[in-house]
Amino acid sequence: MSSLVQSVDWLAIAPPTVAAVVGLVVLVADLFLTEARKPLLGWIAVGGLAAAALMLLPLLDADRSTFCLVGDTEVCSYTADRFTLVIQLLVLGGALLCALLSVTALKDSGKRLPEGEYWFLFLSSAAGAALLPASRDLATLVVALEVASLPAFALVGLRHGDRRSSEAALKFFLSSVTATAVSLLGISFVYAATGTLHLTRVAERIQDVDGQLATLAQTGVVLTLVGFAFKTAAVPFHFWVPDTYVGAPLPIAAYLSVIGKAVGFSGLILVTVVALPSYADAWAPALAVLAALTMTVGNVGALRQQSTRAYSAVRLLAWSSVGQAGYLLVPIAAAGYADDPEKSVGSTLAYALMYGAVNLGAFAVAALVGRAHRLNRVADYRGLYAASPLTALLLGFFLLCLAGLPPGVIGLFAKVTVFAAAVDAGLGWLAVVMAVNVVIALVYYLRWTALLFRAPEGEAATHRLAAPLTAALALTGVLGVALSGAPQLVLRFTETGLF
Repeated sequence: MSSLVQSVDWLAIAPPTVAAVVGLVVLVADLFLTEARKPLLGWIAVGGLAAAALMLLPLLDADRSTFCLVGDTEVCSYTADRFTLVIQLLVLGGALLCALLSVTALKDSGKRLPEGEYWFLFLSSAAGAALLPASRDLATLVVALEVASLPAFALVGLRHGDRRSSEAALKFFLSSVTATAVSLLGISFVYAATGTLHLTRVAERIQDVDGQLATLAQTGVVLTLVGFAFKTAAVPFHFWVPDTYVGAPLPIAAYLSVIGKAVGFSGLILVTVVALPSYADAWAPALAVLAALTMTVGNVGALRQQSTRAYSAVRLLAWSSVGQAGYLLVPIAAAGYADDPEKSVGSTLAYALMYGAVNLGAFAVAALVGRAHRLNRVADYRGLYAASPLTALLLGFFLLCLAGLPPGVIGLFAKVTVFAAAVDAGLGWLAVVMAVNVVIALVYYLRWTALLFRAPEGEAATHRLAAPLTAALALTGVLGVALSGAPQLVLRFTETGLF
């Protein structure tokens, strides 16, 4: 009689496991530390995330799987391939940078943010986000998605006595729960039609669904995609983004803008390209339309932001992130038409890495300016060069990267890669829409960049640089410059192993 006990490859699951274990350590340590020593929890969390990221190194040249079916070791629930490692690097590296921003934010909050709960929720969400790209069955995918999302709701609304924070958390929670319910219904329909949850088996069986179950399978596909469209902040499921980013603590807004998107896009890729390639004629046109709508609405929303409005800098970054989500959707849509879908997926990953590095850098500068200007308006950045030349140059560089202009070569490279994916797939109309949106985005990115170097109104404000904030700015700056110097390395690294 064969054993039903599955072996566990501990090295393969180490990155999300380390993050989860450190989260539990922080939760227990919080019980024993005095109030004066609570800042130690932040450094434990930073160390834990760094350790989790380092656990990716032994997996670079490996393609490991675990939690496999006893009768078929080729069908597994967890796979650490190149696709997984790229997303886990983005998630854990991004979470590490957000943790550095959080150390300073918690110190400045005046005890309005409880440190023990904050770090436990933060690490729990990061562990779920790191698990999701490795998931190769629908049940693990949903569990990882919710482990990443549920703590994020609490983090958005964790600030004591802040009505904006509570309102943002409620909007985020209600919208996300609705989307989760829709996607769960879709997944249950797919399971009913195919009799399996493993992505590779779903791909095989959904092609030969019995005629009576075909409608059920098609409905399941549509509902599942709707759920993941919310997680990626695709239009028309984007309405929660601006208010949530403004109401959340700034490091959590940065976390949602990068790690939240990484979770949504990796799940969307796994569901469409891996589990449902036979339905490409349905999901590819839908994603192409969503991409066009998302980039247009996001960029127009960012363009309409008034520089003197309270929190307009964060709102502009929020609308910009919606526009960037549209660009990220383009190669996934192209994968449904392309002869080489793996190359298209690689384009999304390359763009995500670029976006993650420079967007977190922009949020780091916003966190710095927010220490002197609580309302964090775009107008508050006027004359930043006079007060802090290096910070202004960094923000200008990050904005030019997001716009796709030199010297932000990595931004230009990433946009050209996405553009090429659309053209190669025969989506000429989508490439034209993207080109128009890049021009629209230039207006607000350049407008903000120009403001940095104008003469300040009155005396230039001084910006207090804390060590963790300095480290985050330095890391994102070095990463952005290094990637601009050798952009071809990004595409080479993001060659996926999904097939």
